[in-house]
Amino acid sequence: MCGRYASSRRPEDLVEEFEIVENRVPTPLPADWNVAPTKEVYAVVVRPPSRESEEPAQRQLRVLTWGLVPSWAKDPSIGNRMINARMETVAEKPAYRRAFATRRCLLPADGYFEWYPTEELTASGKPRKQPFFIRPKDHGTLAMAGLYEIWRDPTKADDDPERFRWTCTVITTDAEDSLGHIHDRMPLMVERERWAQWLDPTPADQASLLDLLEPAAPGRLEAYPVSTAVGNVRNNGPELVEPLPLAEP
Repeated sequence: MCGRYASSRRPEDLVEEFEIVENRVPTPLPADWNVAPTKEVYAVVVRPPSRESEEPAQRQLRVLTWGLVPSWAKDPSIGNRMINARMETVAEKPAYRRAFATRRCLLPADGYFEWYPTEELTASGKPRKQPFFIRPKDHGTLAMAGLYEIWRDPTKADDDPERFRWTCTVITTDAEDSLGHIHDRMPLMVERERWAQWLDPTPADQASLLDLLEPAAPGRLEAYPVSTAVGNVRNNGPELVEPLPLAEP
């Protein structure tokens, strides 16, 4: 799974890198080195134009909440469990099927964290887990494949600007061989030349959409151990992605 990641890019940098036409970020998010479920995150989306508009669909940068709430959900707390969608079932599962058809997004990240069970045991007899940070070797931005939904809060009035909740999830797949020893799952990446197709809100057949998704090419990512402080969501700062000295893991 992907349960934590880092996102330190400024919105103006993401606007340039992802060729954003419409920046819908009301207030920039602070750099977050410990992004956890239910937090606000940046997402790249393409919204279909209104029926009255003659303007084409525009690529937007928005702020979404991590943890997808399906449009049909009665309770938004379901989003706490919907942080990852498996590539193998994303096109069929009721919770993700509609979003996969027309509401796909990119979730920019510096990298993500996974925990590796070591041979050392805790006081309770369980394997002690060592966190690793996984990022592009060139230190570029990961464009993680995601889905988003817009949930209408029935408790809010029609003129309440907060009546719609925008949420998202990360699509995962089997980890490529060089990373599989750390964790068996990893987030899916979308290559730059496929961004436009992936973001296109026009309905397309499932097979062609799934073909756009692939794990990062072997050797493109690097993984290294980091401080266990990342396990506490209250901790934040660039020190969380600093490599541990080789003697410490």
